[in-house]
Amino acid sequence: MSASPLYGCIEAGGTKFVLGVARDHETLLRTTRIPTTRPAETLDAALAFFNDASTEFGSFAAIGIASFGPVSLDRNAPDWGHITTTPKPGWSGTDLAGAIGRAFDCPVGFDTDVNAAILAESLWGAARGSDIAVYITVGTGIGGGALIAGCPIHGLRHPEMGHMLPRRHPEDLAFAGICPFHGDCLEGLASGAAIRARWGCSLSELASDHPAHAIIAYYLAQLAVALQALLSPQRIVVGGGVMATPGLIDCVRAEAVRLSGDYFGCRDIATLIVPTGLGDRSGLLGALALAQKALR
Repeated sequence: MSASPLYGCIEAGGTKFVLGVARDHETLLRTTRIPTTRPAETLDAALAFFNDASTEFGSFAAIGIASFGPVSLDRNAPDWGHITTTPKPGWSGTDLAGAIGRAFDCPVGFDTDVNAAILAESLWGAARGSDIAVYITVGTGIGGGALIAGCPIHGLRHPEMGHMLPRRHPEDLAFAGICPFHGDCLEGLASGAAIRARWGCSLSELASDHPAHAIIAYYLAQLAVALQALLSPQRIVVGGGVMATPGLIDCVRAEAVRLSGDYFGCRDIATLIVPTGLGDRSGLLGALALAQKALR
């Protein structure tokens, strides 16, 4: 019997690239992490990893890339597979999918890291069985991906949920926000970087009765309520370093119940807003799911 297809997986983050080689979601043959430095240097390191893996395991059937953004997802566009106008210095215009596809002469699946994550969560994690599901990551930045009937939402570009404009918390009116594009958008107010800019440390380092916890929960709950109003998802899966703060998910749930006014038909908020079922593997397994789709 021939071996099952070999897939390359890339979770391309603004801080690090996580690389993997897999047969399926239960069989990761090799993984590594490399820092996200200059595009050429980072891509050279990724290509070296996959070249070594190909020597050991054989040719890749397909490679999936789950990338930080913004990115171009229209396969008919000349810049498909490129990172576009990112604030990450030096990375705007980088052709990720093309560089990988040319190097290994195989199909390439390409999407945002958050779209890939919700795809993986719907297949193997916390969003299984959901027709409409959303993945939110709250870390250095804030991003969100959505899935409807198994298909990630793209549209004109792709969702940018971290850049919605929330109501300001009455105890947080003086902070201008840190987003270079919108100032006090959700990312500008509630991301890990915004928390550190405001209070000088991470949320988890602040005392449990510090007002920051209620402020951040208020902002994140607004996103959950907006998603209920716009998409009516069966699952909102949350991940990222900020969401690892003890008690934060419960605060977000309670605030979402209060803000929603019991209007959207959610009988149990704990089954709507849930932690990731795949932990820190959501992005890498999302890249695997993209590779499998590309091969099909």
